[in-house]
Parts: sequence; structure tokens; C-alpha cells
Amino acid sequence: MSAEAARFLLDGRRLPYEPGDTVAIAILRSGEHPRTGGTLCLAGDCGNCVAEVDGIAYVRTCQTPARPDLDVRRHPADGAPAWYDATPDPPEIEVRREEADLAVIGAGRSGTAAAAEAKRAGRQVTLLDAAQGAEVVAVYAGPTLIVRAPEGMLHIRASEIVVATGAAEIHPVCPGSGLAGLLTARAAQKAHAAGLNLGSAVSIGPAPEEVPCTALAGELVRFQGEGRVSAVVIRQDGEERTTSCDTVILNLGRSPRDILSRMADDLPVSVVGSAAEPFPLPPAPTEGIVCPCIGTGVDDLEGVWKRGFNELELVKRASLSGTGTCQGSACLPHVRAWIAARSGKIPEPFTARPASRQITLGEAGADVYLDAFRRTPLHDEHLAEGAQMDRFGGWWRPWNYGDHLAEYQAVREAVSLGDVSTLGKFVVAGADAVEFLQRLYPTDVSTIRVGRSRYALLLNERGHVIDDGMICREADDRFVLTFTTGGAGNAEMWMRDWMETWGLSVLLLDRTMSLAAINVTGPRAAELLGRVGLIDPPRFLQHVHSELAGMPVHVMRLSFTGEASFELHHPVDRSAELWRTLLAEGADLGIRPHGLQALFALRLEKGHVIIGMDTEMDTTPRRLGMDWAVNMEKADFIGREALARTAALPDRRRLVGLTMDGAAPTEGSPIASKGTVIGHVTSSFTSPTLGHAVMLGWLKRSPFPNEVEVDGRRASVAEPPFYDPEGLRARA
Repeated sequence: MSAEAARFLLDGRRLPYEPGDTVAIAILRSGEHPRTGGTLCLAGDCGNCVAEVDGIAYVRTCQTPARPDLDVRRHPADGAPAWYDATPDPPEIEVRREEADLAVIGAGRSGTAAAAEAKRAGRQVTLLDAAQGAEVVAVYAGPTLIVRAPEGMLHIRASEIVVATGAAEIHPVCPGSGLAGLLTARAAQKAHAAGLNLGSAVSIGPAPEEVPCTALAGELVRFQGEGRVSAVVIRQDGEERTTSCDTVILNLGRSPRDILSRMADDLPVSVVGSAAEPFPLPPAPTEGIVCPCIGTGVDDLEGVWKRGFNELELVKRASLSGTGTCQGSACLPHVRAWIAARSGKIPEPFTARPASRQITLGEAGADVYLDAFRRTPLHDEHLAEGAQMDRFGGWWRPWNYGDHLAEYQAVREAVSLGDVSTLGKFVVAGADAVEFLQRLYPTDVSTIRVGRSRYALLLNERGHVIDDGMICREADDRFVLTFTTGGAGNAEMWMRDWMETWGLSVLLLDRTMSLAAINVTGPRAAELLGRVGLIDPPRFLQHVHSELAGMPVHVMRLSFTGEASFELHHPVDRSAELWRTLLAEGADLGIRPHGLQALFALRLEKGHVIIGMDTEMDTTPRRLGMDWAVNMEKADFIGREALARTAALPDRRRLVGLTMDGAAPTEGSPIASKGTVIGHVTSSFTSPTLGHAVMLGWLKRSPFPNEVEVDGRRASVAEPPFYDPEGLRARA
């Protein structure tokens, strides 16, 4: 390679390098620092050489080989790296998966010895070393090793792991430790071997072999200089002595490089060699920067200690020491020594979090595809029907199939299918199932008979509505619960938290992803279901287990649309089959699927509330006009005390029904009374059945008027439901 060709970009200018140079060595060769200053170990243990390389921040330049046209941008002295405005499309990263009997991390003396001993015992050994192109960055349960290699990522499932990663060198903590020109002993040896001129060099601690320098005896006090070290001050026999220099070599001791083992306390992971050696801690620092990655100083440690953060994990979180790019490799020994000096006890090192080295999101997510919005098993069926898909409640759902009014009419006049697989579906069973649900819900669960179901609200401790759904009783000690699409995850967390709090004998099974659900709704719904095997359909709010179209189905009779409706809960792997069968059998009945746009209109005509759309964070049953869903005669339930305490207080907020002539106003439109805004519309629809617009909206000022203005037009407050107020069609 010619001298002219052997260059890379450093902060926009071309910098030469020698064959075999790392980026850090090449920068040092030019007389500069790979970052802005600080002690260099040139072993990957600290963050003082990190830079942005080809658009990837926090890359250790001491372990990055220099090559032509590499684009390196040093991080600023303060703050985060600048946004890289020319980041190329990331390459496809391949993942290989392997099995291993014994995986040994580190090919030094202790690692090769452990590998040789295991081989003599007849074991199969996989030896991994960063210098040989296999950098282990994480240990997960399994145990599983995540390895970064030149050709991609390697995931190794091992029976046993041996960590033989050696020891890191101690960095100084004193005034001036952020200057350039500070090298650990090993870094000085590497720099000297690369032919770098260290100038007038002094050594604190034993001088490294073959490196020309003057060894100084005494206690390190501080470094002096402007940007680069020009002198070092030591204390000897009580007196301070200043020595001029160009480079300071630091041989202050070592600490175990055991971060990978600290990710896996409960896994078959052992540590050998110097990574397991109990090195003495350095003297407790008295001033200076302790964590160079974050900039945490001794004064910051003093501040968090005075505020009561007196454990290592708390000191770490409060001061951020140990949370930087090296995860405490440089600062952890000093922080432990500092705490030990105050508490009299040396704290154990904190738990390490994967990954030990910065990896890109592409490397972390290699061979994994995650759609943040889940898809039901009928997703492709919707697309085949021409559905316009939209995101709702964490799922892809059909908004419409091209004509939402035709879908609406199919429900009102014939029969329609709706995909409700997104509903939360849970089984609650056990000796204390009834007691658990009695405390959880404001309704009297004990009065629900086997084979019957009931609509119920879910409240928090403040009496606010956080979700709603159905309670279906299958046996004396077994119930099926449903929750809203967007609330299912929170509902599960909520239930499991209270189960643990109350210590009840209850089992909870989440079947949201294992069960699909299709809502068959409309005046001809029962007729269609009769064709696929449901001879004796359940009555309103009953549920049965049956076999339809040759598959097991849990049939729940309810209604969100205002028409006769049957939810068919069934195995996900047969959902497409059931969907197609129903469409085929109902072809002469005028069947067509409906999406959310039609569903929202249908439920609005019935005045049904959608949690999170019509409700607010502090909505109570009273504000919804749903006091009927709360049984205050019960001994106790979540939210009861709050509801009892506020029952006698005036409440100036109500969700009300509204009607008006003409087209429905936009959802979110302000509601005014006598020129003053007193609320807003949450849901609106121009009903072809009723011949006028219907709405739900909040009134937030009392006394509540009977007439208001919306969109500059008169609207009347009306009691929902607007359609079939007696509920005869849903019960037909």
C-alpha cells in the first residue's frame, strides 16, 4: 500500500497510518488524542478512545484497524455525539447459531490452560477471543453467548462457560486526569512497539519493560498541563514534587475484567485466571473525575451519599458512575474504594447488563423481525377482502373494506363478520377465584351463574375506570375474562399484581394470542350459525362450548353492535378456515365483513363507551352514567373507598349523548353553551337509520344544559341508547 493510499478520514481531514495500526495508534502517531483526553489503556477497557466510526458512535478506536476511507469523527468534549447526517443503509447482518459443550472466553494463558484441561477430560471446547475475531459481548439465560464476529453475529448455546478475560489496569483519579498524554503500562508498551515517540516519559509505579522512562516513587497527587500533560506532581515523605514530562505511564494496579461473569450469577459460569483474582482496591479518591465516561466526580459521589444513597447500586444510579460506555471498568474500583472508606465494608461489584461493548441495533436485532403492531390470524383474509388496514390498540385491524356504510347496513339488516381476535382473553381459576374477582371488580361476581356472563368495569384504587369487558363463568371456580384490545396487557399486569398482593390461590392464563375470535352479528346471525352446527344458540349473556364447522368454539352471546351477536372464540390455527366457511355459508344471506369504522358507528348508536376514546384518565362510573355497574353493597373491591368518599360530593363532569340535525361534527369539536365552551365531542356519526347525527361528549360545567352548540349548530342532550333503547334486537 502506498503512503498516499494509507489514509483515513479524521474529523473530515485525511490522516496517514502505518500497516497494522489501529485507529487509536494512528491518531496518537499524528500527535493527537483519539478523543479529547484521559488515560488510554489501548485494550478496550475504557471509553477514552471511543469515536464515531462510519456513522456508528461509541466505537473503541483502539480495537478498530485503520483502513482506507474509514470515516472517524471524534466525540465532543461535552454532550453526546453529533447526528451523523450521511449514515448509509445498514448492511444485512447474518446470525449463526451453534451449540457448545464448554465455551471458554479468552485465549490468554488461563483461557488456553482451561481449554486444554477440558479437552484432556474429553470435553468439546469452543475457544472465543476478541483478538481472534470472536468478541463475546453478552451472556444471557440458557446460557447463551452473543458473539460479534467479522462475518456477523454468532449465538452460542453452551452447557458451561468459563470466563478467562484477564484483568484491566487501574486508571488514575486526581486533578488533571482528563489531559492527553496519560497511558497505562500496557498501552505504553503497545505505543512503543508501534514506534511512537513518547518524548520525556515518567512512570508512576513500576516502569514497563522496554519502554524508556523515568520511574517516580511516591503518591500521585495531580497532573498539570493545558490540554496535554506537561508535569506530574507526586507526594513523597510528606512533600510534593513536580516533574516535567511529555507522557505519564501509569502502573497503578489491576482489577478483574469480569463483566461477562457478572451478567450471570445463576448460570453455569465460572471465572479463572486474573479475571477471578481478588486484586486490592486502589486508595479511595479524594478529588477528581471518577467516571470519565459520564464525568462523575468525587464531589458528585459526596452529594449522593449525603442524600442517603449509601449502597453501591444506589450510588451508581444516583451519580450515573458506571453507566457509561465501559460499564464501570475504569471507575468501579474507585467507587468501591470510596464507599468502603465511608462504610467500613467493601461492596460487591454491581450486576453487569448486556452488552459489555456497544453493539448496533442491527447487531442486537439481527435475524429478528418485530412488527410493533401485532397481526391477527385473519390479517391476510382482510387483505384478500380489500380491507384498508389501520393501527389500533397495538394491532393491525381493518378500518373498512371499501364501503363502511354497506358494512354498517349488513349488520343492521342481514349478517356480518368482525375480527375481534385482539380482545384480551384470560382464564381465572382456583380455589380463591371468586374471592379474587369479587375484590377485583365492582360487580357481585358471586351471583353470576355457570353458563352466564356479565359486563363489568375495571377500576383502580381511585375509583377511575381503567378498562371494561365480560366475565363468563364456566364452573364454580373457573372464569373467562375479556378486556379491550388496548387494555389487555395492562389488565394482565394489574391482575397478577393483585394476586401476589392478596396471596390468594388463583391461577391466571393469558389466551389472547392462542385464541382467535370472530363476531357474527346481525338479525340473521343465528341462522348462519345454524348452518355450521350451532343448533341451539345461547340466549343473551349466555355462553356455551360447542363444535362449529368441525372445530371447538366457545360461543359468547352479547352485543356491542346493537344486534344479535355471537363471539366465536377458537384456536388461532383454524381461524382462517372458520372465517372462510362463514363467508361461504352466508353468501345468500347478504353477509359481508365489517371494519372498525362501521363498528364504531354501530356501537355509538347504542351509546356504548370505548375506553380510552370516550373516557379520560380520571373517569368514574358516575361520570359515565354507569352507576348501575357498581355494587356498593359489596364488602370491598378496588376503588370502593374512593367511590364512597366522593359519592356525596358534587361532580361537574358528565359524558352525555347528543343529537343534532344534519351531518355529524368532527370528533373533538368543542361543545358550547351560551357562547362558553363547556366540553368536547368524543364520538360522532351521521346515522342513516335514525336520520340525524348522534354523538357522545363531555360536559364539564354544571348545571348541565339540555341544549348546546356544536360546530355552530344546535344540539340536544339525549339519553343513550339512541337505537333500540329497549334492547329487543340484541336479545332477539
